[in-house]
Amino acid sequence: MQYGAITAHFDVAQLTIYVFWGFFFSLIWYLRREDHREGYPLVADIPGTEAASIPPLPTPKTFLLSTGEEVLAPRPEAPEHFAAEQLLGWAGAPFEPTGDPMIDGVGPAAYANRADIPDHDDIDGLPKIVPLRSAAEYFLAYEDTDPRGFPVIANDGVTVGIISDVWVDRSEYVVRYFEVALAEEFGGRVVLLPSAFVKIKGKQEVILCNFISSAYFTMVPALRQPDVVTRLEEDKICAYYSGGQLYGKVGRMEPVL
Repeated sequence: MQYGAITAHFDVAQLTIYVFWGFFFSLIWYLRREDHREGYPLVADIPGTEAASIPPLPTPKTFLLSTGEEVLAPRPEAPEHFAAEQLLGWAGAPFEPTGDPMIDGVGPAAYANRADIPDHDDIDGLPKIVPLRSAAEYFLAYEDTDPRGFPVIANDGVTVGIISDVWVDRSEYVVRYFEVALAEEFGGRVVLLPSAFVKIKGKQEVILCNFISSAYFTMVPALRQPDVVTRLEEDKICAYYSGGQLYGKVGRMEPVL
């Protein structure tokens, strides 16, 4: 037999590649099981049933968060009910909103039921996202446009208010939201506008929001505290503007042809 041969038809090189294949398959299987810790078990379209999970769910594990809270994953969770009904009785059939999807959180306006607490910095324990008026050590770079005082124009061309402040992420050093002081005809309150949903026209000194019309600004999810935004509030606000891309204008849900 040749050098490295174990038998006449099997040698060390073959054994090595088989061991590697076995290890690689086991690694993928392990990683895919770990992927199943959050958001599982899956809920099937047909009420009262669960979708198959391949590979199966891992054994529950307790995680200790930075806040001291303990979280079990995967964990049993009650199914969520939303204001939509399935058009047909088979898996994969589309759902039709039964109310106002922008308010009910359906489709692109859906949001996760995150903890209703601010996202904190792990270093100093302070809220990450705050308005500039509450963070004296932060400021807008002189090279950038300062939008405070700029009018905000909705996708129907109507001016709904002005930018009253800018909310920054203390851990990422980026602008997350623009604070909009709405005009009296749109409620006269203060709402947040995600920076990703606007176009800043520096020369014209205006802020354009092409996702929702002026009427929808009256229903933007509100903040519980003026200088703090919670994780749940962030999800609701971003989902609201996202939903406007589909639901915020008449005809967008209709077929193209």
